[in-house]
Amino acid sequence: MEVFSSANVMFMLGGFVKTLEISALSIFFSLILGTVLALVKAYAAKPFSLLVSAYIELFRCTPNLLWILFIYFTVKGSDVFISTLAFTIFTSAVMAEIVRGGLNSIPQSQFEAAQSQGFGFFATMRLIILPQTFKTIIPALFSQCTTVIKDSSYLAGINVAEFMYTSKVVMAKTQSLNEVLLVYGFVFLLYFALNFGISLFVRAYQRRQVAA
Repeated sequence: MEVFSSANVMFMLGGFVKTLEISALSIFFSLILGTVLALVKAYAAKPFSLLVSAYIELFRCTPNLLWILFIYFTVKGSDVFISTLAFTIFTSAVMAEIVRGGLNSIPQSQFEAAQSQGFGFFATMRLIILPQTFKTIIPALFSQCTTVIKDSSYLAGINVAEFMYTSKVVMAKTQSLNEVLLVYGFVFLLYFALNFGISLFVRAYQRRQVAA
């Protein structure tokens, strides 16, 4: 079938790889920035905490696509850089709330015990609190990962050659409805397999935690 020639399939898979690259980078940097934002909101002086709260609410109450377009028209750089930046500034607000929820789940006795052993704030966070926090938020973290992967399809709107864009290019080469539907099915299967795999991992992790 012409639409599934080796060249077309490799072209679409190249887009899928770019989707994975952008998603992984965005999640990585979002988690770092989100952790910093969560710590500032939870423990910094009130003016800084309020600034972080405003940042979080700004991005949580506006569409991701809006910021993708804003970054696209205002920032110079490669497709990967622009895409990663847009997703990072948006997703970090969500990550901040996830991390803050994890911080709130840690008993106060953990902080008191660390203080009694002479640990400073940063040592307490790095060695005691954050490791427990990240362990707690793994299900929510991976749920957000699937959201980032799915939302990466918005990048097709700014001509980033991710999976949805490359698939649309291939679909444009045919006038056959059946072939178009087959390409949609191919896109569906790869997105579903990736995100369902993440979902299965989270369920297995939760079962192990309950069993422990």
